[in-house]
Amino acid sequence: MRHEFPGCPEIAIIFYAHQICTVRKNWRGITIAEAVNVTMQNSLRHEFTDYDQLLMVGVRRKEARRRVQPKIDAMIASWVRPAEAQSGAP
Repeated sequence: MRHEFPGCPEIAIIFYAHQICTVRKNWRGITIAEAVNVTMQNSLRHEFTDYDQLLMVGVRRKEARRRVQPKIDAMIASWVRPAEAQSGAP
């Protein structure tokens, strides 16, 4: 994860690694990269968007996901760049 997402905060790396290793999911047949992607997407969707609120007011799941996906994509894209590049440091 540190290699693929060098701008991802250390605490998030630890959280996602813990989630992948300890949450009881059937990762059989899934690559580590896919497990990381699923875990990041789910976590960001529920913790940093209004996805759950959209569901509670009756927006269908597919539409709610479509609405919040640009924010999730932007967060993940910001982590692909090294942290130094994000902060403007040389």
